[in-house]
Amino acid sequence: MDAQVAYANIWTAWLSNDSVLQPVWDHLRLHHSPSLRSPLFPIILTVSSYFVFCLPYLLCDLMGERWPAAHRFKIQPGRSPTPAMLLRCLGVTLRNHALLVLPASVAQWAWRPPVPLPDRAPALLELAGGVTANLLLFDFQYFIWHLLHHRVRWLYVTFHAIHHDYAAPFALATQCLGGWELVTVGFWTTLNPILLRCHVLTTWVFMVVHVYVSVEDHCGYDFPWSMSRIIPFGIYGGPSKHDVHHQKPGTNFAPHFSHWDKVFGTHADFCFSRGHSGEVKTGDCHSNGDRPVNASQKDRVESATSVKSKYDER
Repeated sequence: MDAQVAYANIWTAWLSNDSVLQPVWDHLRLHHSPSLRSPLFPIILTVSSYFVFCLPYLLCDLMGERWPAAHRFKIQPGRSPTPAMLLRCLGVTLRNHALLVLPASVAQWAWRPPVPLPDRAPALLELAGGVTANLLLFDFQYFIWHLLHHRVRWLYVTFHAIHHDYAAPFALATQCLGGWELVTVGFWTTLNPILLRCHVLTTWVFMVVHVYVSVEDHCGYDFPWSMSRIIPFGIYGGPSKHDVHHQKPGTNFAPHFSHWDKVFGTHADFCFSRGHSGEVKTGDCHSNGDRPVNASQKDRVESATSVKSKYDER
């Protein structure tokens, strides 16, 4: 009987609320409140989302040319990650989370009170606006951070060089980062929703969306559903834009959108994969064109022996 009364109250509240998300939010509050209020929940949410989003691209990488329907959308078809490269990136990711993210989360659990869950759900437009605002704010923050780490030699060699071990990015390389970079990204992702005073549900959705677009930027594939194809007028860069950054590291510093690179003169043209119909430029986009390259050897050798020369190109 109590459950019936509770659901009747929820239904009545929803009818008087302008948010279509209210029934979902009320269900979460009623049935999963202890888990949602835990300081560990955002970490579990983002880490699990990361590996879930990586899995489809990982399958594409492992299948390679044996899956032509997917491989034709590969931005650099001659460069595919080897099992050794995938395992190395996975190891770096797990190590960073075990040594940095998990201890920080446990420490936070000790001093931070449980997250309050407001009764009201955000309106759909409020949620969409909050997610967009967080992405735009992070895009500016990381653009400045990224630019400095390419302009200042010590910052690049000490913290950021590991992320440029591979000239052809792939999904599992998204979080193949130095510890300082991972902590910085996590700090902004956590702080920005607080600065923008977002609803907690908006914060969680932003975290998941941010993980997805970060993985997509590094996936190495330009599928028809890529964000850069959904968002018009070249506003959003996507995987093709970031792929050029890994080949021409002095360009395309913004992680998602294109406007800051255009404002600061660091924008480089990028092209879409040959899997799509229409004319494709290659000379201005991918320096290797479609020539086969032994990625497992070439990328690692370049990273290990010529960090200085790669930096000097900046």
